[in-house]
Amino acid sequence: MKISFLNLNTIILSAAALALVGCTNLDEKLLDEVPSTENADPEASLAAAYGQLGDGTFVDHGGVFALQEYSTDEAILPTRGSDWGDGGKWRAMHEFTWDANSDVVKNTWNQLNFGITKSLFAIGSINKSNINNKALFLAEAKGLLAYYTYTTIDLFGQAPYRNPDNLNAPIEIRKAETTIDALITEVEGIIPNLADLKTQNTHAGRFTKQAAYALLADMYLNRAVIKNKTAGTFNFTEQAVNGSGTDMDKVIQYSNMLINNPLFSLESNYFHNFDINNDNSKEMIFSIVQKKNSNRNADNDLAYMSMERIQKPSPDNRGTNASCITPEFYYSWNGNFDDPRFHRYYQYDDGTWFRNNGTDVSVPSTSKVGGTGKPWFHFNRGLQVGQQYGPKIVNGNFDMTADGRIKVYKLFTEKNTTLAADFTPELNFDNPSEAVFTQAQINRGVRNFKFEFDPGYGNNGTSGMDVPLYRLGGIYMMRAEAFFRSGNVAAALADVNKLRTSRTREALFNNAPGSAIASLDANTLFKESGYELYWEMYRRKAMIRFGKFDLAGTAKPASQPYRRIFPIPQATLDASKEFSQNPGY
Repeated sequence: MKISFLNLNTIILSAAALALVGCTNLDEKLLDEVPSTENADPEASLAAAYGQLGDGTFVDHGGVFALQEYSTDEAILPTRGSDWGDGGKWRAMHEFTWDANSDVVKNTWNQLNFGITKSLFAIGSINKSNINNKALFLAEAKGLLAYYTYTTIDLFGQAPYRNPDNLNAPIEIRKAETTIDALITEVEGIIPNLADLKTQNTHAGRFTKQAAYALLADMYLNRAVIKNKTAGTFNFTEQAVNGSGTDMDKVIQYSNMLINNPLFSLESNYFHNFDINNDNSKEMIFSIVQKKNSNRNADNDLAYMSMERIQKPSPDNRGTNASCITPEFYYSWNGNFDDPRFHRYYQYDDGTWFRNNGTDVSVPSTSKVGGTGKPWFHFNRGLQVGQQYGPKIVNGNFDMTADGRIKVYKLFTEKNTTLAADFTPELNFDNPSEAVFTQAQINRGVRNFKFEFDPGYGNNGTSGMDVPLYRLGGIYMMRAEAFFRSGNVAAALADVNKLRTSRTREALFNNAPGSAIASLDANTLFKESGYELYWEMYRRKAMIRFGKFDLAGTAKPASQPYRRIFPIPQATLDASKEFSQNPGY
């Protein structure tokens, strides 16, 4: 994979761009001044706009992930003994006690606003240039602006904007209810100038025509909600913004353009979409390229956060014993625990399977972490429940057998060495309304190993895995829901079963495909969405569409509809009179 997005060997930001993106007080910088684009390097400014997709925004557990997942029935980050208290900011996201002073809310708002600002800067600098591929780069910058803005209005109900060609223009506040239609029109308008994927040096990390189709399908699927998020019901079959048909017809139209494209096909090994080498996945439509470079740091959080500290992929790496899934989500898989998306065992090159059930004595050490020569222990993928097994460290290295294999042991939690690393489906907090464990309870919670842990950089926080923002499996789910909401249940069922039966289990189970289901209702469709898209920052939107978000759950009270939108951070309100606080806060 190319490290550079724009076919450059080295990207050096201009002084003006650095002045913009290096600012630590975004609330004031965005609202009070925009640096000149006169001498900016347009390609570098576009690269900076892409880079903000990383830089924590969509790759760190404390960014968009926290708001889209920790607020749902899929994910929770409880306080575990002496760890992850942090003033209650993490569990507040699941307990629905966040407010306008929440660090997690403010951090995510700032990250997204950086993305908006960098995209506007890129548009302005490209407009003033005479570079080759000007129309292409300008369309990409506008596509990124639309993506950042859409995410912001989905989460916060409003987003800032300033005319990128007029430095004296006042800041504008784009409200969700009116902005969603404008965004749809803007994205449809840039399609002619975008490249098809894998033409003009593009890859899944660039905003191509195909990325635009995926974003449009997403926006049309959620348009009714975005326009009136606190409503009791939503009109999903409203007349589309442009052209004939309804919103759901448009979801189907744009989904078809991806599903019928020979560039894409469903991966039989579902977890390949989340491997370190997933840049060759046939499902990738739009992704964040996580190759370490001078402009931003990659992030390993999607894998690192769930692993216990005693679980060590290499002698130099470990997990952090933080996030887990809820009992509600775990038990939603009842009757589907053999689904190929639920779990996958790892097989070493010599045929050894890591079964993680107490029968493993050792595994080969032939798999090596690149650059270190140290052995790589591969944990299984998917949802991990029950007693965990793995290597131990002796004198800084894995404990080995006499014939050079990695010994496998029953594991105990690192910070309570007499407590077995037994991941229980039940959480059973002492106070049901507070996600707090004592030191004797830190093993609780089924963990999510969907994303592969990357030990290749010699630390726990960096990964070379690409993070999918839109992939083909998600597009099938969008189309299935659009068919369902249009009354075509048979077509929706066919798409759901296409996903179920296209995935296969590992050779340990004779590569058996997943099984089809016979019927489909709204609750089943909601569960199927979770099976395909868990941990991918889609759950909150799905819960709101299906009327599940306000319901009580583990460590979560029944909530009011205003909680479907997050507050504007108090720091932003203090810095600008243009913003107003969202109702309820």
